Amino acid sequence: MSDNAARPPVGVLLRDWRRRRRLSQLELSIEAEVSTRHLSFVETGRARPSRTMILRLADHLDVPLRERNALLLAAGLAPAYSALALDDAGMAPVREAVDLVLRGFEPYPAAVIDRRWNLVAANRSADVLTAGAAEHLLGPPLNVLRLSLHPDGMAPRVVNLPQWRSHLLHRLAHDVRQTGDPELERLHEELSALPGGRDASPPTGIAVPLRLRHGDTELAFLSTVTTFGSALDLTAAELSIEAFLPADARTASAVRELTGAAPEPASG
Repeated sequence: MSDNAARPPVGVLLRDWRRRRRLSQLELSIEAEVSTRHLSFVETGRARPSRTMILRLADHLDVPLRERNALLLAAGLAPAYSALALDDAGMAPVREAVDLVLRGFEPYPAAVIDRRWNLVAANRSADVLTAGAAEHLLGPPLNVLRLSLHPDGMAPRVVNLPQWRSHLLHRLAHDVRQTGDPELERLHEELSALPGGRDASPPTGIAVPLRLRHGDTELAFLSTVTTFGSALDLTAAELSIEAFLPADARTASAVRELTGAAPEPASG
């Protein structure tokens, strides 16, 4: 059986994305400036959508680039977005940008992850986070969520584990809803079954800190995420760079000491 024969019709896929976004046919037709009748015909297979129509609907449905390619292929059309390997010559500017950002965050930890939360690269300071983790969690593919929440990973060192665990599982659940990726759904089920508790109360601040024991010191980090929002290649579009910046002066000083970085210059 060919891939096209095994793939659901494009109308079915578009309907599934519309329902996942909790939009009615009327709401989507208004947003995308398409008649409700035509949208209904597309979803039921009575009308064949053009390439332009598919990409317009996908844009209003916030369909990830990889799944936009799947929509086009299901309609018998060529994919719109390339999917180069990160080590491909054409990805040199992306690799250079990633290296620049990773170095720019030093001496604080930063890591590059793919769409399934697998580690792609990290700066030298990331060892501060992974210290003491079991080898079976560090070998490729290293999943950073599994490493963070597993009892053999970072979890025993996370001071606010219920809060941090709830935060990560919430982010993962959001990814599952956004992408419909069954592998992410399985990862969410796996990590939800791990011990560690959940924080039922909503966070009180603007961000959830990671509070991590390192020897006799408690480190406090706030995370920031950088993405290639305008990328038209799947590999680049699905990368994100997560950096852990010190939430207080004590953490900044301790991390600089742990990584052998020069002390921050005194202000004033």
